[in-house]
Amino acid sequence: MERMPVTGMVRTYSADRLVTDSAAAATALACGIKTNNGRIGTAPDGTPWISILEKANAKGFRTGLVATSSISHATPAGFAAHVESRDMQVEIAAQLLERRVGILFGGGRKFWVPTPRGERKDNRNLIEEALGAGYQVVLNREQLSRLSDGPVVGLFADDRMTTFAPEPMLDEMTRVAIGLLSKKGDWFAPKPRFFVMIEGSQIDWAAHANATDNTIRQTLLFDLAVKEALEFAERDKTTLVIVTADHETGGLLIKADKREPVAEW
Repeated sequence: MERMPVTGMVRTYSADRLVTDSAAAATALACGIKTNNGRIGTAPDGTPWISILEKANAKGFRTGLVATSSISHATPAGFAAHVESRDMQVEIAAQLLERRVGILFGGGRKFWVPTPRGERKDNRNLIEEALGAGYQVVLNREQLSRLSDGPVVGLFADDRMTTFAPEPMLDEMTRVAIGLLSKKGDWFAPKPRFFVMIEGSQIDWAAHANATDNTIRQTLLFDLAVKEALEFAERDKTTLVIVTADHETGGLLIKADKREPVAEW
């Protein structure tokens, strides 16, 4: 990501707190408004606001969301859902499908299927609904590698992903997602223009835990996904790549100790 030529600043503090959470921050990034912590795609008074992903859909773009959390977690949800609480992942999963997001890759399978296998108490099986709506559904790395067309729902874990094999890595999901979204075809849009949000979700949790090694590992895994996006953009010549965080966690400092870098929290 340090190859990128322009550096900017984004302010994602929420409407009710100086320190934001991922829900309000994702809503700021996706919808351009300040909202209260915990809210997804809605103003503090509950008014839903259209997101950049929904705007892209309306303009005839294909769209995608990729994450190593559950795909219904706060950050991906902020781009395609409108609920009062980030904890409403059962409702968020249904809205992701209703919004016709063409590529959905991540964890969170339990929010798509009814009890006792999953978390849904409305007896809806969103996997079956996705298949009925023309989606392919893939559940592992091998199935992901065989994809040749969209739309696709990829659910690679019951909740958050492990970010270890045999699951697909974030750069693999990124490469497949961009490849499908940019491929000529008849699904969801006549021209292969697209918007996709790709999140290295677990940098956040590693930093919350002050886990230095895992914070570095998760950042490097994300950086490999950035590489995939930048290499596509260099070939394509018309794609904008933005790399940002929704917020910081943990208070990581890098200090010099006898000229060697030392991480402190």
